[in-house]
Amino acid sequence: MFKRKNFVKMALVTTMAALFLAGCGGDKASNEGSKDVLAKIKEDKKIVFGVKNDTRLFGLKNPSTGEVEGFDIDLSKALAEEMFGKDVKPEYVEVTSKTRVGLLNNGKVDAVVATMTINEERKKEVDFTDVYFDAGQSLLVKKGSKIKSIEDLKKGTKVLAVKGSTSSVNIREKAPETTVLEFENYAEAFTALKSGKGDALTTDDAILYGMVEEDPSFELVGGTFTKEPYGIAVKKGNQALVDELNKALKGLKDSGKYDEIKDKWIKN
Repeated sequence: MFKRKNFVKMALVTTMAALFLAGCGGDKASNEGSKDVLAKIKEDKKIVFGVKNDTRLFGLKNPSTGEVEGFDIDLSKALAEEMFGKDVKPEYVEVTSKTRVGLLNNGKVDAVVATMTINEERKKEVDFTDVYFDAGQSLLVKKGSKIKSIEDLKKGTKVLAVKGSTSSVNIREKAPETTVLEFENYAEAFTALKSGKGDALTTDDAILYGMVEEDPSFELVGGTFTKEPYGIAVKKGNQALVDELNKALKGLKDSGKYDEIKDKWIKN
């Protein structure tokens, strides 16, 4: 019995020691994973931006070249050069409204420049720069539609939105009787609208203008019914990177480069 008790005690001590060491190792891995993002960018000589690939005017993949083009793309390139000169190369990873926070927080991207509205809920998950673009939520309909404003979204109407977007939340609050159908991205939502699966599509007016440019048989109606200030998101706790991005953004605005980029893409 004595030997058995000693054996049990030794087993418990060994197990506890193993757990302690594993915990220490986990802390080390965690600390390495939370390494300052700005320092890592400088060390790797690259900054990885999360951008949309399906949003005309802001971030859309050109099928003939395979390159992603738009306001967010040109702005992020200019920001990288303003911050680092030619020493750091910008790279791009596709994100959607649903995936961008996860990809940011697991380190797949360093900053998200992807028509992302600053709001209090998102501030709990990520840190934002100053506003880089002011937008507002609106409605897109086929020309001749009976829907002229948000007041026309009653029971029996269907509104299309994108998963993970503030637009989806807002439309449920402002038109509670309407049915909201959600899609993975803007391309799918617009295709659904064109095929008659909904009566209207809702998101920021800046994004909707891109859809009108693609197909002029559609139009925006009812003006804007929310304010959607876009910010650049970074992983929470990386104030140094936020400060550098804000400094670069101000530099681009002061030099006129920001307006040059905006006027190239946003003509409404």
